[in-house]
Amino acid sequence: MTSRAVLSCLTLALTTLTAGPVALDAAGGAAAAQAPHPVLVGVHATHHSPAGGAAFDRVAFRFDGGLPSSVRVRYVKRAVADGSGLPVRVPGRARLAVRFSPADAHDASGSTAPARVAFRLPNVMTAVRSGDFEAVTSYGLGLARRTPVRVLRLHHPARIAVDVGAAFRTVPRRVYFFDSAAFTANQEPFFRFVRRPVVPQEPARAVLDRLFAGPLPSERATGLRLLRSGATGLIGPSIRDGVARVRMTGGCSSGGSTVTLAGEVVPTLKQFPTVHWVKIYDPSGQTEHPRGHTDSIPTCLEP
Repeated sequence: MTSRAVLSCLTLALTTLTAGPVALDAAGGAAAAQAPHPVLVGVHATHHSPAGGAAFDRVAFRFDGGLPSSVRVRYVKRAVADGSGLPVRVPGRARLAVRFSPADAHDASGSTAPARVAFRLPNVMTAVRSGDFEAVTSYGLGLARRTPVRVLRLHHPARIAVDVGAAFRTVPRRVYFFDSAAFTANQEPFFRFVRRPVVPQEPARAVLDRLFAGPLPSERATGLRLLRSGATGLIGPSIRDGVARVRMTGGCSSGGSTVTLAGEVVPTLKQFPTVHWVKIYDPSGQTEHPRGHTDSIPTCLEP
């Protein structure tokens, strides 16, 4: 089979959803290799419910200067930074690694695409840049569920679309974020809720994933922020006898502030009728009041 025929078969295969790794390569000669690298200039996501078809979330990576010749998309246990190999914080129950080559996410004036952006979609909750190094740009997508994936090359404008299956039911739940504008003006409450779609089977776990995905760009414009207090994530919750227990991962520090991650986690979990008290543990498993029906935070979250 000729290389042109192989490419044609590959393009047809990518019109259907697949749960395995997806690779999309375009043929190119010496002239194409010498052309300037495509530059990533936008990352957007939308939900689609086609008539007669399965619903999906589409993450569109928009480029100037054409499309990268190579695209690789695969599920990974964790996202790592290109070059350093260090872990990258991508919240979710599943993670997709997306790699473009050759492609840059910067120009002479600086970054041209977001480093981290949250979405209010059934499955895709965030896109996090994990690399912009030696003409390779990569992102990690944080998902609510592992579902089949499809990759498409689209034009006018030039973009790579990553379609992630989202044919499952969700329910709206509250997620609390720090209101920096209210805090600066000293007008309580300092934490404000927004609504996110979550899978109904594990709603308490799902809202914590949505919390660490962060506010939407439109919400950030109003002053909402994620206060992590040094944490890279949360393990749990385990809920028993009205008490929800969660453990911070990474680090833990209040930075001397009276507002911390606890102000987000406690009300976010107490929206559920089975949760009356919340105990937050530091990465080593310590909290001030481990026993009893009372809220508790670790010493490292005290001002």
